[in-house]
Amino acid sequence: MLYLKSFSHAFLHALKNLLPILVVVLFFQLAILQQVPDNSLSMAFGLLIVAVGVALFLQGLELSIFPVGKSLSNQFAKKGSVPVLLSFGFALGFSAVVAEPALIAVASQAQEISEGRIDALVLRLLVATSVGLVIALGVFRIIFGHPIHWYMIIGYITVVGVTFFAPEEIVGLAYDSGGVTTNIVTVPLIAALGIGLASSIRGRNPLIDGFGLVALAVMVPMISVQLYGIFVYAAEIDSASAQLIQTAEAATTHPVVQGLLDLLTMFRDVLPILITILFFQYIILRRPLSNPPKIAFGFILVIIGLYAFVVGLKIGLFPIGTSMAEQLINLNSYGFIYLFAFMIGFATTMAEPALIAVGQQAEEAAAGKIKGNMIRILVAAGVAVGITIGVYRLITGGSIHYFIIGGYTLVILLTALSPKYIVALAFDLGGVTTSEVTVPLVTALGIGLATHIEGRNVLIDGFGLIAFASIFPIVTVMCYAIAADWLNKFNRTEP
Repeated sequence: MLYLKSFSHAFLHALKNLLPILVVVLFFQLAILQQVPDNSLSMAFGLLIVAVGVALFLQGLELSIFPVGKSLSNQFAKKGSVPVLLSFGFALGFSAVVAEPALIAVASQAQEISEGRIDALVLRLLVATSVGLVIALGVFRIIFGHPIHWYMIIGYITVVGVTFFAPEEIVGLAYDSGGVTTNIVTVPLIAALGIGLASSIRGRNPLIDGFGLVALAVMVPMISVQLYGIFVYAAEIDSASAQLIQTAEAATTHPVVQGLLDLLTMFRDVLPILITILFFQYIILRRPLSNPPKIAFGFILVIIGLYAFVVGLKIGLFPIGTSMAEQLINLNSYGFIYLFAFMIGFATTMAEPALIAVGQQAEEAAAGKIKGNMIRILVAAGVAVGITIGVYRLITGGSIHYFIIGGYTLVILLTALSPKYIVALAFDLGGVTTSEVTVPLVTALGIGLATHIEGRNVLIDGFGLIAFASIFPIVTVMCYAIAADWLNKFNRTEP
């Protein structure tokens, strides 16, 4: 009965997160397009499956991964061993990102669009390894008290430098891969690790030192995926290999077989988290788990939830994004496309649970300097502006290199000018703006626009909207902090 009540709560919570998308889509369908898509019933059913999947997934996390992860973080913080903390940071970052639903969605889309040249599993392993390494680096920074702004400035100068040499086919995907690493699984675990460490080490400030791990987890995959793209697009795939890939895909098209394979894939995705927990719990700490049956049940719910989520994506969120793109283009008025991009960005971000959680943590850590509701509005406005600019770039055919380089050059400049208390939080907020619901819809919108606008390449132009959604919240939050800081100084100097 308790589990059923918890599931009902999680299901209603998932429906609440889907509500802004439904409101915006219905507004455009009824008020502007004045038509209903032919497959609207299947889309609605797909959204329902997505809600069920997210609810099961969240309940599984609450029963298994979250309590065990937080417990391990607290125990290692008390233990105080630097090598153990660094190892745990790597393992936690890697295992959580491998199972990230949004990354699974983007990687599978990239493999399909690139016709197998970009391998979905390789992409996910690369991103997960990058996040693991950089979480270990972030833990090192917190332990020794290094200022976060130097890490971010040097890191994004590297990101911009690599972008100059990366093939245009990989740039949008690389930045999107960075944007989707920190969502429903990773943010609570990573944030708890950072704030817990900063709170337990003498001389550390939870606001200045505790935040920043999420930001680092967003940044480094942008570099590694672009390097992967340089390697992939420098090599040629022979026709025999391509034929082999097509044959292997064709051999598993039966729905029952494909369903079983997808379920096994979900188990494979969650397995690294299970191995990490068991290894550190039993081998390093040498302590038993508090409630193994409950944790095992939680992992089963996580696997089933992931499976339902992916199925719902295929028949719900992806078709909505592509259908809206096609219908809006047929209106021959790009103004409505920009309006849809702005509204969907603002509405979905305001309902983003990870953003609400980080906003509350920031308000508590800042002791009155920052208000959680103001953070949500600033971030939602940044996402709305970012997606709109990304859609403008896609429609006009501008090079994503210049837009991305310009955006992060502005971020680097603002980092140098911003008050130090806001830097780590601002970068973290840029990483929590895109949820497991928003990412598939925005990705499908970009791919749909690139497919139906003449002269656009789906792989080059279809990706990148998530990157813009991650850049501009950093800009809006830092601009607000600079303005507030200046206003405070001005008020103090007035007689």
